[in-house]
Amino acid sequence: MMLKGSLVALITPMREDGALDEAAYARFVEWQIEEGTEGLVPVGTTGESPTLTHEEHRRAVEIAVETAARRVPVIAGAGSNSTAEAISLAQHARRVGADAVMVVTPYYNKPSQEGLFRHFTAVAEAGGLPLIVYNIPSRSVVDVSVETMGRLARHPRIVGVKDATAILSRPLHTRRACGSAFIQLSGEDHTAVSFLAAGGDGCISVTANVAPRLCAEMHRAWREGRVEDAIAIQDRLVPLHDAMFCEPSPGPVKYAASLLGKTSAFCRLPMAPISEAAQAKVRGAMVETGLLN
Repeated sequence: MMLKGSLVALITPMREDGALDEAAYARFVEWQIEEGTEGLVPVGTTGESPTLTHEEHRRAVEIAVETAARRVPVIAGAGSNSTAEAISLAQHARRVGADAVMVVTPYYNKPSQEGLFRHFTAVAEAGGLPLIVYNIPSRSVVDVSVETMGRLARHPRIVGVKDATAILSRPLHTRRACGSAFIQLSGEDHTAVSFLAAGGDGCISVTANVAPRLCAEMHRAWREGRVEDAIAIQDRLVPLHDAMFCEPSPGPVKYAASLLGKTSAFCRLPMAPISEAAQAKVRGAMVETGLLN
């Protein structure tokens, strides 16, 4: 399985009362595919997985799989700081037809490198699907070392990494440790093109929730050798990337999606509604990028 180009870390559409909006979710997935998104990643952190019930989490994966209908791959979020819980989510993803799972580094309990190795190996063994390691030290505190990633890459089901370190030497070392077939996806929008230049295969993007066509065109330009075009799109997207992270995600991106009429801006506590200043920044960036009049 090859994952490449512009993949989206899907938001989870909710109604104003906080309930999962299944119809809006299906429409949103359909829109993403129509706009050129090349892979769907439901119920990661951007999808508010920490505050979804298990039933809602599973339903979100089902909606993504059903709506995608094999047109693009679905990489289901199956992360937890409990290995048993991660295995359960991965097994459900396999049962309903997801193509792969994304498993975040266990947060809060701070496992050692050996603990990380055993965690991902256990989920890969029991989950039965190709697994993408999600390495995001800024949120989970632990960092999968290059050496540990090299060990993990020897497992036939551990096929790649979502690298949100923003360390642009990391993909170079990861390729040396894991081989060129190991899939490397950026998890950091600002450095997506730089990550491609360092040997990456694509990006799992927050910004693609609201600018899917631009993100897809940027990756396509890069693949076709139109480097200047890719950089021009990258430059156009910078204010939008800034705005998407002006307050903790997914608050800004859900507000941006609400401006496009895709969902309400509602995020579940402890995510608070974004401030008026942040709203102005998001709206201004969307106007500047050409997404709003």
